[in-house]
Amino acid sequence: MRIIDNFLPQIYFNHLKETVLSNNFDWYYQDCKVEKNDGGQQFTHVFFNENKKQSNHLFLLEPILKQLNTKQLIRAKLNFTHKDNFIKQFKYHIDTNTNCSTSIIYLNTNNGKTIFKNGKEIESVANRLVEFESKLEHTATTHTDTSYRLVLNLNYL
Repeated sequence: MRIIDNFLPQIYFNHLKETVLSNNFDWYYQDCKVEKNDGGQQFTHVFFNENKKQSNHLFLLEPILKQLNTKQLIRAKLNFTHKDNFIKQFKYHIDTNTNCSTSIIYLNTNNGKTIFKNGKEIESVANRLVEFESKLEHTATTHTDTSYRLVLNLNYL
């Protein structure tokens, strides 16, 4: 596992965040976080999944994919969650059955976390990347200190 703070150049990071938070960016409601009836809700934007482009905004990720030296993209998805009244942890999971790398890039700082089944906890800090093997079970928590939590999740070879 590796953690890199200030992963993206600030000018690109700001552009990415402004774009995905603009009124011209599509978000889709999901009534769960990991599995049906888990009590979570979020808005998502899937850029790429199941070997095909799912979004006209996939080009936004090109600098990230290049910086990660990505050979093949498996999935790329943004998760947008709203503030909750208390911190809740969701079910542990893996993002894909493909043996690949997973990266999470936090687009804002908040008191939500990514927690790994091995006990490691990563705080949500704007422009922080955490990269790990896709087979590592992990989960997210809700947050209580900002109006939203915005996370980019990438699976790739």
